[in-house]
Amino acid sequence: MIVIINPNSTVSMTEAMLVTARSACPDAHIEAWTSRDGPPAIQGPEDGEACVPPLLKLVAKASERGARAIIIGCFDDTGLTEARGTASCPVIGIGQAAYHLAVLAGARFSVVTTLAVSSPILEQNIKNYGLGGSLAQVRASGVPVLDLETSVEASADRVLAEIANAQTQDDIQSVVLGCAGMSHIPARAGSEITVRLIDGVKAAVQIGALL
Repeated sequence: MIVIINPNSTVSMTEAMLVTARSACPDAHIEAWTSRDGPPAIQGPEDGEACVPPLLKLVAKASERGARAIIIGCFDDTGLTEARGTASCPVIGIGQAAYHLAVLAGARFSVVTTLAVSSPILEQNIKNYGLGGSLAQVRASGVPVLDLETSVEASADRVLAEIANAQTQDDIQSVVLGCAGMSHIPARAGSEITVRLIDGVKAAVQIGALL
């Protein structure tokens, strides 16, 4: 069993991650849990700190139930270090999984995320993972996390516009989609987007299925 834990309390985002994960690995037993005591969205360090205690309770529960892998469904990789100290199985952050896949896909990548408040966290994570030399830049689309769920068309257009900017300006081979709520973006990209688009949920579950 692979358990995806959404550290925020937005159930629709959990359900979307589960659809993406099961599509990527149809033969795997995958569950997705929502941290109902977490904030509605994780945008910046304060939200990240608030979500960690209830997240760790769910990590412990998944570990006790015999999960083969646990996936933290927040692109900030919120609570990842603490979760690894709690669980008896591998714990995968969707950000870390996506960055490593991007490095395998080419020499350089950019990240397109939601709001600028998230950019410093992602940049520091990438450096901590030893991948800073492959990062062109982290770009903020200006789209709040929950708008990816409630204003699908408009938010997708803004994210795709920023992906197009990265493609033309950053000398990259791939763009990492910097939010768990962006799993629908690749299907909406037209032929003008030629760089590889990497979704963290898909990357993490594929890695988890191999463990």
